[in-house]
Amino acid sequence: MTSEQPGCKFTREREAFRRDGVVKLEGLLDDTTLRKCEECFTWSLENPGPLAHFTYQDTEHQHHVDNFNPAAVEMYHDLVDAPVFADSLAKVLGSEHVWYFAEEIFFREGGKAGRSPWHQDTSYIPIGGRQWANFWISFEKLPRQNSLEVVRGSHLGPRYDGSDFKDPDNPANPLHGGDWPPLPDIERERAADPSRWDIASCEIEPGDVLMLHPGSLHGGAPVDADVPTRRTLVLRFFGDDAIFQPLGVEDKFKFLGDELFDAAFGGLKPGDPLRSAYFKQIR
Repeated sequence: MTSEQPGCKFTREREAFRRDGVVKLEGLLDDTTLRKCEECFTWSLENPGPLAHFTYQDTEHQHHVDNFNPAAVEMYHDLVDAPVFADSLAKVLGSEHVWYFAEEIFFREGGKAGRSPWHQDTSYIPIGGRQWANFWISFEKLPRQNSLEVVRGSHLGPRYDGSDFKDPDNPANPLHGGDWPPLPDIERERAADPSRWDIASCEIEPGDVLMLHPGSLHGGAPVDADVPTRRTLVLRFFGDDAIFQPLGVEDKFKFLGDELFDAAFGGLKPGDPLRSAYFKQIR
């Protein structure tokens, strides 16, 4: 992964992001902004929303996940008003305008929680377009083996079925079925042939941001005795070419539920630009 100092024009980052779907923005967040991010994470952990759950509940791999909490909207809107978000995203995405989509938090503890299944966020969220970015922010220093892993260039390929996130022994269990291409069993395939997948991973220091396209195949590495806890905040953003792209008739039941779905996407037709008032424009 490549990086430049935050004051530069992000030329290399823009090229790498378009090609690979992932890039590290080294030291992007100053101490004040990082502290605000951590405060938001802590609030979200202590005030779970309607979508909060434990992935792999009642197993040693159990970890807390929450996203799209309507009670957190105002707080996160205040956070993303910091110019560093709009400035860096506009330059790397190549978009005149930038909108904030939603937050997601992950909390692993106990030193045993396994990796997240490989997946694409676009298998769960009714969105399309190239100008999308997740800002993956860790509050712990992470070596590569405990960081996020991303298949380079996979955002340019097919949209696979999602994992149902229910069985740690069968991470490719399909979510949708039907005509969706089956999710590759990347862990099994890379064990048999390490060159089968071009996987990017890197060390992370607090203040770094790992920027990835939500259409990239990605998965969080496990925690262990060296990194027993990992607190991760993900902030999602989009640019001018983002559209509403339904997953199918089951959208309301598989993603947000009727009330939140209608607040965010109500009235939009397939292919419409994503200009819902629910999403804050930051540039």
